[in-house]
Amino acid sequence: MTEPSPPPVPPYGAVPPPPPAPGSPDRLAHDGTGTPVPGYQAPPGAYAVPVGGYQAPAGGYSVPPTAPPASAAMGVLALIAAFVAALVVPVIGGVLGYQIGALVPAADLADTARSDLSFLSPARTQVLWAEIAFWVGTVLGVAAIALGIVAAVKRRGRGQGITAIVLAGLGPVLFFAATFVLFGVGAAASVLPAA
Repeated sequence: MTEPSPPPVPPYGAVPPPPPAPGSPDRLAHDGTGTPVPGYQAPPGAYAVPVGGYQAPAGGYSVPPTAPPASAAMGVLALIAAFVAALVVPVIGGVLGYQIGALVPAADLADTARSDLSFLSPARTQVLWAEIAFWVGTVLGVAAIALGIVAAVKRRGRGQGITAIVLAGLGPVLFFAATFVLFGVGAAASVLPAA
C-alpha cells in the first residue's frame, strides 16, 4: 500500500485560490490544485459560511460619537460667587463688627436689662453696612449653590460646582463668627486704656 502523496506546493509567491464555502450546492470543491472536484457534498452538520462572507449587521453596534467636553464656565462662576460670599463678605463683616464694637459705649454693653437694640445707635452706619454685606453675601451664596448644583449635575465644572456648594454653605457661619468675634474684640479694645 502506498502513502498518499501530499498536495503539490504552489510556486513561491503564488497564492492558492480560497477554498469554496462548505455546503454550498452551487460551488464545487477543489482538491488544492484549483481543479474542481465534482459532486462534493459537505458533511452532515457542517457549518455553512455564506458565499459572499459575513456582512455587518444592519443597525448593529457602532461607536457612539464623542461629544466635545462641556465648558466648565458654570462651575467657575459658581466658585467665584461662593468665594465672594464665604470669604470676602465675612472679612467685610468682621471689619464692620470691630468698628461697631469700638463705637458702642461699654456701659451700654454691660446693661443686661435692655431688650432693644438701641445701644447700637452710635454705630448705626456701620450696622447698616454690616446688614447690607450680610444680604449681599446671602444672595451670592444662594446663587453659588444654585449654579453649583447645575454645574455638578450637567458636568460643566463638576469639581468647582461641588466646591462652590460647600463654600456657600459655610458662608453664613463664617460671616457671623467673624462679625461677632471681632465685635467683642472691638468692644474690648474700646475699654482698654490706650498705651
